[in-house]
Formats: sequence, structure tokens, C-alpha cells
Amino acid sequence: MDRSDGASASIEDLLRLHAPQVLGALVRRYGHFDPAEDAVQEALIAAAEQWPEEGVPGNPRGWLIRVASRRLTDRLRSDTARRRREETAAALTPADAFVAPPPGEGLAGPGGRAPSEDDTLTLLFLCCHPALSPAAQIALTLRAVGGLTTAEIARAHLVGEATMAQRISRAKRAVRGAEFRAPEPEDRDRRLAAVLQALYLIFNEGYTATAGPELHRTDLAREAIRLTRAVRRLLPREGRVTGLLALMVLTEARTPARTGAHGELIPLDEQDRSLWDRTAIAEGTALAEEALTQGPAGDYQLQAAIAALHDEAGRAEDTDWPQILALYDHLVRRTPDPAAALGRAVAVAMVHGPRAGLAEVDALAESLPGEGSYRLDAVRAHLLERAGELQAARTAYLTAAEHTLSRPEARYLRERADRIDS
Repeated sequence: MDRSDGASASIEDLLRLHAPQVLGALVRRYGHFDPAEDAVQEALIAAAEQWPEEGVPGNPRGWLIRVASRRLTDRLRSDTARRRREETAAALTPADAFVAPPPGEGLAGPGGRAPSEDDTLTLLFLCCHPALSPAAQIALTLRAVGGLTTAEIARAHLVGEATMAQRISRAKRAVRGAEFRAPEPEDRDRRLAAVLQALYLIFNEGYTATAGPELHRTDLAREAIRLTRAVRRLLPREGRVTGLLALMVLTEARTPARTGAHGELIPLDEQDRSLWDRTAIAEGTALAEEALTQGPAGDYQLQAAIAALHDEAGRAEDTDWPQILALYDHLVRRTPDPAAALGRAVAVAMVHGPRAGLAEVDALAESLPGEGSYRLDAVRAHLLERAGELQAARTAYLTAAEHTLSRPEARYLRERADRIDS
């Protein structure tokens, strides 16, 4: 049974890895996003049914592209107008690195990059189509590239699931039948902000899953870092990209110490810092320093600098909180992000005391409605506990636990409440 479960998990991970690559290949070749997405889903279902019985093919990406291409071709040929578009596109589109190589052939493309990397990177920019609003671009990218569910995307945006479902449906309708092309340099720069925000949200969902039994979704976090590295290879002197990569690497470096033996959450100030990945911290710190030399400090550069200060502290009590607060002051002046404001509230508490932090949290109460409120309740509970208001802290811990969909977070919050009772 264990072997079967392990094989199923391995195939599921493989399909999740290849899904955006296959979709990128089809969209790049045929130019029809919505039908291509349907065809990819059909190919993934076919693989999930066949591979456990017949074995994983030697070139799983090529297998998926061939099956999805056949499904898409059949779909297009069922309509005369679509068939004409397909024939015209096929005649005008030469075979290139975006077409899956035959089984057994190498995958390296021009410049040493694998076509799978180019496919996914192209899909990233294609999802940020000019016909879409920034919010719709991000939602579609998270769905097509990140593989997040509508519910996960909604929680990442702190909106209701129905609202997000409508947003994604409208985005698909807006680009239905559009001829997608890789962006020109000037267009690429215009779309970059949406691409980076999508990658940031994918990483955040991977680092702290908003729902489910696991705190950390390794596949999403690693995919976000891989894609950000790919974007940086295209734009090595873009401070926003360097800063985002630094932030991801510095944050991910703490992963080995974030959970205990039974998957329980361990907060930052209680982690065994000897378990942190020092090689990743050195890389992330160097990237953060480089990012600050690449133009004015933006949101990602500032957040990377904050992460570096946390990672450089050998003990929790060594953390340079005054400097972190100064960086948060700059950050919240630049962005309306409630998460940044909540991070600043914690920094205020660490510098000026828990009651000062509680005043900041109370001021934020109206800016984190709905699904986002549990984070505010969790911070309030921690500060109330530090201020000695134990019963109020217990109530806030239990309220936060009730509203989070992450089982490890809920378990941690209930344990904190129980600790106050004991």
C-alpha cells in the first residue's frame, strides 16, 4: 500500500511539474489559451489513468504534449473556422524549441535553456496579456502556471471564492481566441510587475499553504524560485527581479526549522537556527545587496532586506528590530499591502512594546476583512500574551484557529491557547 501511495504521489508531482510547461508549449504553438487549457487537462487525466498501470514514459513532457495536441487538434477541427485558423497558424509557425522533442532526444535549447523552461516562462508573460487588468493577469497566471485552485487564489488575494471564480472566467473570456506571442522587450517590461507579483503569490502559497494538512508545499515554493531565476536570467540588472529572488531564497532558507517531528509549526523566534540553510542565506544576502544597487529600492528589495536581517541574526534576541522597523516604514509608505502593515505592527511591538503593537493591529482591523482576518487575530493573540492579558490572548488564539484552513496553523494556535490554560 505504501509503495502504491508513493507511486501515486510521484506521478502527481510529475504532472504538476509538467502541466504549465505543456500548456505553454500548446499556447505558443497554436495560440488558443482556453481550448489549450482544456486539452492539457484531458491529457493530465489520461496520464493519471494510464501511467500507474503502464508506467511513466521516458519523455513524460513529450507524451503529454502529443496527447494534448491531438485533443486540441480534434477540438479545433470540429469547427470549420477554427480549423482554418489552425491550418494558417501551422503554416506560419516553424518548428522550434517550444515543440516537444521526440523521445530520447536532448531537451537543451538555444543558450543552454531547456525548452520546458522557455515554455513556462513564455506562459508567464502570455498570461499577463494587455487585454487583462492587472488583477486578472495575476489570477490567470496563478491558475495556469502555479496550478493553484480557485479557492487558493481567492485566499491569496483575500477575496471570496465566488468573486475569484468570476474574475478567472472573465480573464479566459477576454483572451479567448487571442493570438499569443512572446512579448517584445518594451512590452515585456510593462508586464513584468504582474509577472513578479504572481510569482510572489505562488511562492507564498508554497511557503505557507493556506489550506490542507501540510504547512509547506515544496513543489510550489521551488517552482516559484525556479521561474524567478529564469526571469532573472532574462533581466539580470532589474532590481525588482533580483530583490524578489533574494526574498524567496532568504525565506526558503528557514524551511528546515519551521516544522517539528510531527509537522507542527515552529514560529520564527523559537526555531533552531542551526538548521537554517547557511548557503542559501549567503546567496540571498548577496542578492539582496545587489538588488539595492540596481535602482531605487522597491517593495521586493525592501522585503529582501528585512528577510536578510532576520536570517543574519544568530539568535532571536539578536535581531535588529529598529532597522527592520525603519525598512517597514519605507515599505508601507510604498504599498497598501495589508500583510506589510501587519509585519510593521509586529516590528513596532518589538521596538516599542506589545501595547504599541496592539494599537497598530487595532488600526488595521478594517483593512483585513474576511479570510485574511485570522492572521490579524493571531498577531493580536501573541501581543496580548506578551502584554500579560492572558484570557484575551486565549480567545484571540482560538478565534484565529477557527478561521484558518491550514491544519498545522490551526493546531499551533490551539496549542498556544491550551498553554495559557495550563
